[in-house]
Amino acid sequence: MPRRPSRRPLGQLEAEVLAALAGLGGSARTAELVERLDGEPAYTTVNTILHRLHEKGLVSRTRAGRHYHYRLAVDESELVAGRMRDHLRHASDPVSVLNRFVRTLSSEEARHLREMLEGPGDRG
Repeated sequence: MPRRPSRRPLGQLEAEVLAALAGLGGSARTAELVERLDGEPAYTTVNTILHRLHEKGLVSRTRAGRHYHYRLAVDESELVAGRMRDHLRHASDPVSVLNRFVRTLSSEEARHLREMLEGPGDRG
C-alpha cells in the first residue's frame, strides 16, 4: 500500500499560502499559488484555504472570468507578528519559548534582532 504524504495542519497551510501570496507581490490566482507551494497541494485544497482566508478578511478577491484573483488584505509582517504574540501569550513559560526561538535564528537574523532591540524607533 503506497504511503500517503503527511498532511500539514490547516493553520500551517494557511500561513504558507499567505507567504506564497506575499512572495508573488501580494496578488495571484489559485493556480499560481499551487505552483509556488511545497508538497504539491491539490488545487481544490488551496482554493478552500483561500476561501477561508477570504472569510477571515486576510485576503480580498476579484472575479477574473471563471476564477478569482486573490490579493493580500493585511500586511504579512503584522500578521506573523500577531501570531507570534498569540503563541507567547498562551505559553506557560514565554521566556523559555523566546529563548528557544532566539537560539534558532541565523547569525544574520540575530544581528537584525540585536539592531532592532538596541536601536530607536520602529523599523518594520
